[in-house]
Amino acid sequence: MVMGRRPDVETASLPITALDTLLLGQQLSVALARIPFRQPLRGRSSRLSNLGQNVTREVIRSFMGYVTSLPVPEFRSIELLLDDLCQVVMPPVVHVRGIAHNATQIGGVPGILYAPRTGEPRGVVLYLHGGGYIGTSPAMYAFFTSRIAAATGCAMFVADYRLAPEFPFPAGLEDAARVLAALEAAGVPRERIFLAGDSGGGGLANSLVLSARSTPDITVPAGLILFSPEVDLGLDEPSVSQNAARDILPWNIPTAPYLNGANPSSGYVSSMNADLHGFPPTAISWGGDEMFRDPIRTFVARLRDAGVDVHAHEVPGMFHVFQILMPWAEESRTIYEHVRIFVDRLLTDAPPFPEDTLQLLRTGWESRPT
Repeated sequence: MVMGRRPDVETASLPITALDTLLLGQQLSVALARIPFRQPLRGRSSRLSNLGQNVTREVIRSFMGYVTSLPVPEFRSIELLLDDLCQVVMPPVVHVRGIAHNATQIGGVPGILYAPRTGEPRGVVLYLHGGGYIGTSPAMYAFFTSRIAAATGCAMFVADYRLAPEFPFPAGLEDAARVLAALEAAGVPRERIFLAGDSGGGGLANSLVLSARSTPDITVPAGLILFSPEVDLGLDEPSVSQNAARDILPWNIPTAPYLNGANPSSGYVSSMNADLHGFPPTAISWGGDEMFRDPIRTFVARLRDAGVDVHAHEVPGMFHVFQILMPWAEESRTIYEHVRIFVDRLLTDAPPFPEDTLQLLRTGWESRPT
């Protein structure tokens, strides 16, 4: 369930939510009005693609700056509105891709399970959505996750893990570990389990791999797929300030609500600083213009130093999570193809699913149509 529907999570009154929504609309209108003054046709791609990139950057940055300035109950109310909208708009898009989707729970953790409508899934991807550990929901990721499910032929469970500040570290990590343990307990072969995530969800995926190395009831998955992961919560690398004007992220990225006093340099929250020996094969992509560029470069270098099989793609001129925000762009389509090839290679010699496990994937554990 989205955070605003969880027990004990406070939301704003209807009049305040309506006012916040009106002010958000005004903020986005101002963002659009800025675009002609930003040389929107300039860039590395075609003029139309450059325009799309510049519009996306300006709108998303304004949106993120505004909503993160709100009190938490008002932030949750805006999030609820967006989740409701996505639950109306996204199902036809998912259906067109040949993907079924059901709201369900795995290991007691709510989420949405995506799977091919015809044929058997080739693997299972536990996807941890982004949002800086504080926001968004599985429904908001339907376009992207259904596209990855269609490209790879895998079932994808997008976990609705607990978010800060109501549930700071390690609540989200505990939820992700419960899902992974439940997949293994249900008989999904470890060789067919993939872990994926973007932004904060990518950082959480790394935390889960680190935790799996020392937790008896979960094992390291077959592969790790990361999109612009948040691998350094210290936020002191040069690109954090150098790329602030070119990225979608607000310059004052909030991390304190998630950390809740935890050491930001700890490897469990900043995987750039962790011992990365034993990590699974990793596919990772990020933008050359994003604020997290330098930490990700360091993370990739340390993966390679640890002997990990890494498929890394830095895309020049792209901002944070461009793969999700600009699905029409050639740069994003190239990344989807890289992910497909990565998954295909790792599944080549994987053992088959047990029949009862396939039945769970068809029915979605405790499923109901979304």
